[in-house]
Amino acid sequence: MTKNITPRRNFLGISVALATAAFISPMPAMADAVDFSDKTIEFVIPFGVGGGSDTWARFNAPFLSKHLPGQPTVVVKNQPGGGSITGASQFASRAKPDGLSILGTSGSTQFPYLLNDPRVKYDYKDWKVVLAAPTGGVAYISSSFGVKSLADLGKLKGERLVYGSQGATSLDLVPLLGFRLLGLEVQHVFGMKSRGEGRLAFERGEANIDYQTTSAYLKSSLPIVQEGKAVPLFSWGATDDDGKLIRDPNFPELPHIGEAIEMVTGKKPSGTEWEAFKSFLIAGFPAQKLLVLPKGTPDDIVEAYRAAVRKMKLDPEYQAAKVEALGGYEQLTDKAGESLFKEGTTIDPKARDWVRALLEKEYNARF
Repeated sequence: MTKNITPRRNFLGISVALATAAFISPMPAMADAVDFSDKTIEFVIPFGVGGGSDTWARFNAPFLSKHLPGQPTVVVKNQPGGGSITGASQFASRAKPDGLSILGTSGSTQFPYLLNDPRVKYDYKDWKVVLAAPTGGVAYISSSFGVKSLADLGKLKGERLVYGSQGATSLDLVPLLGFRLLGLEVQHVFGMKSRGEGRLAFERGEANIDYQTTSAYLKSSLPIVQEGKAVPLFSWGATDDDGKLIRDPNFPELPHIGEAIEMVTGKKPSGTEWEAFKSFLIAGFPAQKLLVLPKGTPDDIVEAYRAAVRKMKLDPEYQAAKVEALGGYEQLTDKAGESLFKEGTTIDPKARDWVRALLEKEYNARF
């Protein structure tokens, strides 16, 4: 297993040829008229300094500055609060469609939107997507159970599993629903401030099942696996250009969550529970980070940003740093980005109602 991979297909299954064709296509003339010379662009991140979204924004900001017309100064502005709802709602109400304000959202911003949380005062359908950034993750279990792989999950029948969670409506909603589909009896202990805290709880023996995003898994959890203290079970997977769940190219030897469920239950996952889970899975991983422009932004400004992303992705400095910064996943723009944006911000009302009812009944969530 290695971080520095170059799969034939990127995280969405977009072929290298197709991606390259997008880069070399002539830019529409309307984008040439956009000029941000001597301007400052505010890159709003509705989270605190130092987190994953902040790190992602600060990686991309200098490349956007370099490749946007006029080479404006791009400044990251952190506006934490309400699990990102506050900053995103303020952006929706205040940002002008002049290209000088952009917003970076995360699964933590998409989840309350998908759940129809009344605190949400933003609508993703109003925004224009510039870039979509996928990530992945791996679930693993303590080796103390004698489980060697996913095929041994039968040994866990009747066992008490404990997972350190950030909350039922946080990004940890994905493992909450995923473990349920696998038939695992898991006690979700809420109150973790980060997935890092969840990992530390696992290392101390306070939890015995965990997951970490790709970069955190490779850096901090893989050593635990190599020491024989943990056993990887499955990845959350990736999606191809048809939206089909496929194996994560970072972990091709691990089944993705859909395969895992089929292996354990003997049938392909389907139905309302699966569709509900898949909506949050995509919002939490393949479409975890989205860069958007505000409502009413003219097409020429949208194209100027997308052209900057295309140039950014060909920049040698970006190419040299992206694996460490992005965990080996390709950031997407244009039609691929639009497709992922739609998938990550849409849910069937029936599936949403099912999740809300589950969370209210079993986890005392209030909307």
